[in-house]
Amino acid sequence: MKNWLDKTILSPMKRRSFMKWGSLLGGASVVSAGLPLKSVAKAAFTDKKTPENKTTWSACMVNCGSRCALRVHTNDGVITQIESDNRGDDKVFGEHQIRACLRGRSIKHRVYNPDRLKYPMKRIGERGEGRFERISWDEALDLLAGKMKHIIDAYGNESIFFTYGTGTQGYRTDGQHALHRLMNMLGGNLNYYGNYSWGQIQHALPFTYGDIKAAANGSYTSEIKSADLLVMFGYNPAETRMSGGGEIYEHSVAVRERNVRTIIIDPRYTDTMLGKEDEWIPIRPGTDAALVEGIAHVLITENLVDQAFLDKYCQGYDEKTLPASAPKNGHYKAHILGQGPDGIEKTPVWASGITGIPAKKIIQLAREIGSAKPAYILQGTGIQRQANGEQSARSIVMLPILTGNIGLPGTNTGDMPANYSYPVPTIPTGTNPVKASIPFFGWTDAIVRGQEMTDKTDGVLGVKQLNTSIKMLISYASNMLANQHADINRTREILRDESLCEFIVLLDNHMTPSARFADLLLPDVTTLENTEVSSDGYASGSLGAVVPLVPAIKPMYECRSAYDVCVGVAERFGIREQYTEGRTHEQWVEYLYAGARAKDSRLPSLEQLRKDGPFRVMAPEDKRVALEDFRTDPVKHALGTPSGKIEIYSTKLEKIAKEWILPEGDVITPLPQYVTTWESHLDPLTEKYPLQLVGFHTKGRVHSTYHNIPELREAVMDGVWMNPIDAKTRGIKNGDQVRIWNDRGETRVLAKVTPRIIPGVMALGEGAWYKPDRKGVDRGGCFNVLTNQRPTPLSKGNPQHTNLVEIAKV
Repeated sequence: MKNWLDKTILSPMKRRSFMKWGSLLGGASVVSAGLPLKSVAKAAFTDKKTPENKTTWSACMVNCGSRCALRVHTNDGVITQIESDNRGDDKVFGEHQIRACLRGRSIKHRVYNPDRLKYPMKRIGERGEGRFERISWDEALDLLAGKMKHIIDAYGNESIFFTYGTGTQGYRTDGQHALHRLMNMLGGNLNYYGNYSWGQIQHALPFTYGDIKAAANGSYTSEIKSADLLVMFGYNPAETRMSGGGEIYEHSVAVRERNVRTIIIDPRYTDTMLGKEDEWIPIRPGTDAALVEGIAHVLITENLVDQAFLDKYCQGYDEKTLPASAPKNGHYKAHILGQGPDGIEKTPVWASGITGIPAKKIIQLAREIGSAKPAYILQGTGIQRQANGEQSARSIVMLPILTGNIGLPGTNTGDMPANYSYPVPTIPTGTNPVKASIPFFGWTDAIVRGQEMTDKTDGVLGVKQLNTSIKMLISYASNMLANQHADINRTREILRDESLCEFIVLLDNHMTPSARFADLLLPDVTTLENTEVSSDGYASGSLGAVVPLVPAIKPMYECRSAYDVCVGVAERFGIREQYTEGRTHEQWVEYLYAGARAKDSRLPSLEQLRKDGPFRVMAPEDKRVALEDFRTDPVKHALGTPSGKIEIYSTKLEKIAKEWILPEGDVITPLPQYVTTWESHLDPLTEKYPLQLVGFHTKGRVHSTYHNIPELREAVMDGVWMNPIDAKTRGIKNGDQVRIWNDRGETRVLAKVTPRIIPGVMALGEGAWYKPDRKGVDRGGCFNVLTNQRPTPLSKGNPQHTNLVEIAKV
């Protein structure tokens, strides 16, 4: 196989040249990595008596959930410094500064980066080689429109798939919204549902609580301050929510306010702990549901359940509330006590053998949870990215249900915490005429065997069966094609076969590993070159904000916004006026913001917003406890389940379990319960691959975004975490170069030997860029070389943390 890295059309400067120009530019030395030397020289040496210094507001719009505001300083059109939010009294909650982390503050290195896509380009080599030639925008738009017309005529709109992507999030008039508006006007495209982050939990919990909006995910993080006990299953806000004024800030304030006792259950001793927790309970990956069942056994046998709550608000705890369709002893209590179909009593000793947690510790934890009033119990999303993730998610919420810790101050549903985000309006996208939807994780299958995919075998929604396979991919701000999707080696082979997917167009800022698989590359503007009004993200805690994006510099090279690209395509389809409604991108921003101000007089003028920075709004105090209305009146505020109650036994899942056709080993059950899955620590495959490998989010990037910033790579080590016991038996020391492999592939990375992870388990940060050598061995530490494309049973989601591997020193 030819080496991609030797074939790229974008050639970074040699180090000597970079250092020379960097020393001349001082604080703005990063400019030399992206600008042509002529432009750099002009910016650095033009003799002006009155240089134009400017400060504008913008934001870091990546998928960490925060959307942190940035103050961008420029000198004569060159970005010189990035500042975070520095307004307000940081001691007053709600007035505190929305501080960007190191990632957002390094954003100028994304703008002036040797990987920047500068011009429209079309592929000239084999797909995946990364060889392109520069073309004009007219050529590019003609090619794109022509291919779209051909594929729609030949296969129908259902054959076009807009891939999942979050590299640039939060645009309201540009980006994905602009593209969806165009596609819907052209007849639509194949839909997807769910997402890579929390597809399993989003799909599973409505079977328990009804419509996910009814539970608002969970209670706000601020409710922790009213709790006596905080129990966190794999929740790690210090690394996954570390930016801005959102979850981690509010979490820290709430825990400190009353010194809430905190227990964290996780295979890895995360940065959320670091001495701030009261107790760390390490657990084997994929066994959280077994732990819950061991706890439930103690709660039931020691009469620590809230029987009155279970009788009034729940279905299926015991025989009294079991639906008529269920078999005798099909209730949860019988399952735990060994009176159900499997006949296994779920004692703490039984749970200990699966989880690796001592039985005495399980009993102690159960008694704490059963006696704490109120208790705030929640889970992170890494748990549900397992092959039995839906079962784990549904099982964890049993703890607040069994103890009645729901709908009261200081309680939670067991789900992720809720967040408040100001509803900034988006450009109208219309309705997608294509009714078919596939699970987000199923797009590679839909390329290979789309016409075989059905509602009963592959989770297809809207239709019983797909009419066609995917023939065209549209990828916006997404590194999903060859980095963030599972089993990269299989994905690569699928994409290389042009008889399957006939055309791939990609709009992005950088030459990512995914960009190398495009047939047409379109260079997008960065957020610092764009105009927008956005809301803060989905990890904002109870502090919402309206965030202005004012272009700090003009778009570099020949980069264009997605909106402008869509206008060009719309013109070639003869619908330009219908698409634009006579407005430019800037005019859409002004029009939508004026509509928002008409509904909310608190909003400042657009001019004032752009001058003063983000407008902050606190969430209403009366909507912070999940299911509070339901607890007050379960009839008037019935849930969206068939019974209107919390369904421990789900009649919908009972029906699905009977009707769906599942692969051998997959299990769907009406009750939440532990299910042993493939590639677990109990799989016979452990004889060949004895170590479990899970992923985690590092502080040095957001998924794969920011990975190509050298300063961040130096600040945050990309290494695989392994316990000293596992390292010693393999002769591995901290800092050694190691190879990790299984039947799907091999990657190489540094070893981080640490007692902060349990024996038998390793953890590798996800999002590192895939860098295969000539033999196909990844040299970049890319996690998805090792992950599996077999989907989870219920949501058909990604089992990214279910992997068996072996490791050795190189």
